[in-house]
Amino acid sequence: MNQVDLVDFIDWSGVECLNQNSAHSIANALKQGYREDDGLNVESDADEQLLVYIPFLQVVKLHSLAVKGPEEEGPKTVKLYSNREHMGFSNVNDFPPSDTVEFSAENIQVDMCF
Repeated sequence: MNQVDLVDFIDWSGVECLNQNSAHSIANALKQGYREDDGLNVESDADEQLLVYIPFLQVVKLHSLAVKGPEEEGPKTVKLYSNREHMGFSNVNDFPPSDTVEFSAENIQVDMCF
């Protein structure tokens, strides 16, 4: 099966990242040319939580997700929710995640596959 970079299928007008630091926005992780730069990152504005919404222009099947970062600053937990619009911090716990991954020092710089 061929794998395709889904960046070309992202509906950029609908991408949201709640709680992001505007100087370290979600574009750093998603946009080609930015995401390859190890000096750029996504950072929370207030606490350790971010809520990211990435809509696509067509139906896609997510096979893997690359997550990397320094172990002391990288994500500890990533929860994925499929086909959920307009989630916020006030209601995200009302929905079960489609997948949850706990990161450690050993796997923070590897691709997440499911």
